[in-house]
Amino acid sequence: MSTAAGPAALLAEAQALLPGIVAIRREIHRRPEVGTHLPQTQRTILRALDGLGLTVRLGERLSSVTAVLEGARPGRTILLRADMDALPQQEATGLDFASEVPGVMHACGHDAHVAMLIGAARLLAARRDRLAGRVVLMFQPAEELGGGALQMIEEGVLGGDGPGTAPVDGAFALHINSRHESGTLHLRPGTQYAAADTLHITVRGRGGHAAAPHKALDPIPVACEIVQALQTMVARTIGVFDPAIVTIGRISAGRAYNIIPETAELTGTYRTLSEDGRRTVREGIARVAHGVAAAHGMTADVHLPEGYPAVRNDPAFAAAVHRAATALLGPGRVHEPSWPTMGGEDGSYVLRRVPGAMAFLGACPPDRSPGTAPDNHSDRVVYDERALATGTAVHCTVAQAFLADGAGPAG
Repeated sequence: MSTAAGPAALLAEAQALLPGIVAIRREIHRRPEVGTHLPQTQRTILRALDGLGLTVRLGERLSSVTAVLEGARPGRTILLRADMDALPQQEATGLDFASEVPGVMHACGHDAHVAMLIGAARLLAARRDRLAGRVVLMFQPAEELGGGALQMIEEGVLGGDGPGTAPVDGAFALHINSRHESGTLHLRPGTQYAAADTLHITVRGRGGHAAAPHKALDPIPVACEIVQALQTMVARTIGVFDPAIVTIGRISAGRAYNIIPETAELTGTYRTLSEDGRRTVREGIARVAHGVAAAHGMTADVHLPEGYPAVRNDPAFAAAVHRAATALLGPGRVHEPSWPTMGGEDGSYVLRRVPGAMAFLGACPPDRSPGTAPDNHSDRVVYDERALATGTAVHCTVAQAFLADGAGPAG
């Protein structure tokens, strides 16, 4: 990629837009929505994009927004993506713009993602006459719950002949976090996020009186044994250079203190960085659950629904983002993490189909040291809103640079 606009001017323009970007973020933060149906968030986005001269298409099965900005000359197409949905979580930040919806909170920064992409749309629209190609703005519901990226792909966000479905040649997304210094960028070539799958195990025994366990088949200690055995399975079947994690987040059994229940249920997640590791862990979970249950004369039902695949950054695209962002932010502000995160992201569905990258945007609050602030998915997570200007400018410079490298008819 080559940079198409002066970085100092771009950053200054993003800073000038910051009050409006923050206002949008706070409006969405106050009224968070969960899942695929986000009508209020969608209306906020449409109002903010009005007047920019974009071709807009709304989702059919979900409250998505796809907006296309056409440059002055033919060229390639880049997609910039922001997820929109919140989490089913009660906010405890104490912010004066905290969620007004009980039990729902933007605890993963998607409100900031939307606001930054709107800011980038405004910067790019003002530069339309310099752009060769087009920019697809992907505002996506249901990243946390529902795989909204895959649904938007099925509805044509990556290609087609209708409005809002221009064929995409590259894709970029930002994810804010409070772990890193505010205004810094973090991305690596190859795997950036793990595959994130879920597990459900039901141990089936035989109920009875708590005073006579020998006359029953108690599934609770067997469920506990399965939890321990799963950890041993990971440690002894997965190589240390291809990490995997199995976490049981919920155990449910029984309703009374003096009754041995018929069943015990385990629910959790497993995270892997390679397809080989994913397959090995999946097979190991089933083997352990069935084997431990059988050793105690019981059975286990094992359900392993496939979740999001790993996010893999295209090495050439990631290197180009690194160069463009370094030119924008300066030396020492763009970093390459040594390891992927074991978190999951459905942006992986986009990057499976087109070359691109996801990057982390640091937004550690100024009163905390990086690594000490509450993290994403915490009910107390707070972001330094000054970083939103950085993210807005990064979106813009990546798009400009990608299109500048592909000036002329897309081949």
